[in-house]
Amino acid sequence: MAKLVTIFGGSGFLGRHVARLMAKQGWRVRIAVRRPDEALFTRTYGSVGQVQPVLCNIRDDLSVRAAMTGADAVVNCVNILAPKGKSTFKSVFEEGAERIARLSAEMGVARVVHVSGLGVDAESDSPYIAGKARGEAAVLRHRPDAVILRPSVMFGPGDSFYNRFASMTRLGPILPVVGAKTRMQPVFVDDVAMAAVKGATGEAAPGIYELGGPDVVTVKDVADQVLRATMRRRGVIGLPFWAANLGARILGVLQFVTGGLFTNSLLTRDQIALLRKDNVVAPDAMGFEELGIQPVAAEAVIEDYLWRFRPSGQYDAIKQSAKNLRAD
Repeated sequence: MAKLVTIFGGSGFLGRHVARLMAKQGWRVRIAVRRPDEALFTRTYGSVGQVQPVLCNIRDDLSVRAAMTGADAVVNCVNILAPKGKSTFKSVFEEGAERIARLSAEMGVARVVHVSGLGVDAESDSPYIAGKARGEAAVLRHRPDAVILRPSVMFGPGDSFYNRFASMTRLGPILPVVGAKTRMQPVFVDDVAMAAVKGATGEAAPGIYELGGPDVVTVKDVADQVLRATMRRRGVIGLPFWAANLGARILGVLQFVTGGLFTNSLLTRDQIALLRKDNVVAPDAMGFEELGIQPVAAEAVIEDYLWRFRPSGQYDAIKQSAKNLRAD
């Protein structure tokens, strides 16, 4: 019988790519999510019955244990951008990660892959950044043989970074950016997914891998990339951190007064904290080279999914071509 992998958060931005690649390699894939009915699309990633969404709450031991029963490998892709209800940074990043690692050790799961983030710091004032770091430590306490992945900002269809900039280009002649000079290494989601697959299949040695794309760019460079891809002209203005923090506070108050009906994922203090520091791979860190993966640059991919933000959508290229036609 084919081997089984359980992917926690397998219907999310990264998880769905991991699921597709694991199915392509012939593995049975179990998608552990809170709402299996919203993850039914993942069943199309493999043959009939190969990919199966199941109900799982990572805050509950029995639920996690059931999701991992019979699994040969586990990949934890669960991520949240902002707390919502009982899903807090502590309950998801720390306690949830610890639970998955602890139970995987008790149940004898052969391999564990944990997806964290580049630039995590247990001493950070940001609950997001600190929670990610403590989650890593919890995983390694129970599974010192785990593969830990620390990707930089990920891009690809459905991302929450390039798409957000692109949507902002529609709002007016000015494109404000927070942390305009902050450096980062945007990384293609498919490349991160392949790294997770190598960890789950045993092709990657245990350890911490920092994953960044081939280009080191500033946030302003990212905005310029988006403007070229969307064929729009906008003035890129650096937004001071004090102004960004003020905006984040206002959005946080709005979330509070609405009782959670509005969830602030637009601009949070944790996102601003991430943008205060460069988000690049350390010179001595293991990364794509050790995994045998050649990362793809953002500009080779983003036009494939940002075209819908162009003034005329998919017809923009046709209109540009038509301008070159001359009547005889």
